[in-house]
Amino acid sequence: MTRLNTLLAVGLVSLISFIWAAVLRIKAKKLSHIAPFLVSLAAGALFGDVFFHMIPELVEEYGWPLWVSGVVLLGIIFHFMVEKYIHRRHCHVPVSTHHVHSFAWMNLVWDFIHNFIDGLIIAASFIISPAVWRATTIAVVLHEIPQEIADFWVLIHGWFSAKKALMLNFLTALWAVLGAIIGLSLGEANEMMHWVLVAFAIGGFLYIAGSDLLPEIHKETHPTRSAFQLSIFILGIVLMVFLTFLETSH
Repeated sequence: MTRLNTLLAVGLVSLISFIWAAVLRIKAKKLSHIAPFLVSLAAGALFGDVFFHMIPELVEEYGWPLWVSGVVLLGIIFHFMVEKYIHRRHCHVPVSTHHVHSFAWMNLVWDFIHNFIDGLIIAASFIISPAVWRATTIAVVLHEIPQEIADFWVLIHGWFSAKKALMLNFLTALWAVLGAIIGLSLGEANEMMHWVLVAFAIGGFLYIAGSDLLPEIHKETHPTRSAFQLSIFILGIVLMVFLTFLETSH
């Protein structure tokens, strides 16, 4: 049952990425207006999941020994290194129908890695408890929506056709399934391993929310829209808090 529920959750995340990219193809202009608010919601949800679900569960089980700090930092460093490499790969050949820019290919590589890690995280969260699994799956889904919108734009800008961009986006999302299978196998083989994955996920979520999402929120300078973004960011945190109270009340 654990395997089935985890794979269903990962499949849902993959399907959502495809649906949202397809919707984007039809209503790109409208979605461009709401994307910043989706980013705000995702950032709040990621922070909320880390501080109200992942860390409390990990501390309750192991406390906070030095190895946890090391793995959290490893998660941050790993994401930093991968993004640093991708951002360094610029192509100076003009865009044409015969040349897809390397930044689009590198973006796909990062998507493969990122979605694989998402699968590992969802699997590890389910092994911990259904409560953490639900919160983490929601946080991942909320993060995937603006990410897939951005990824689709990157692929189109890199001179992929809309149809090819949709299919490539979906194929990268399916790597989360492989991550989930490996995560379940590691967690079932060694109980400590899934807590290592959780600590790694904490570092990854903190990096994504703090380094990728918050800077995007800061790009908005209009006072009214900025205040609304802040409200949406807090709403993402409140959603994770609500899930915590919902579980403790049962």
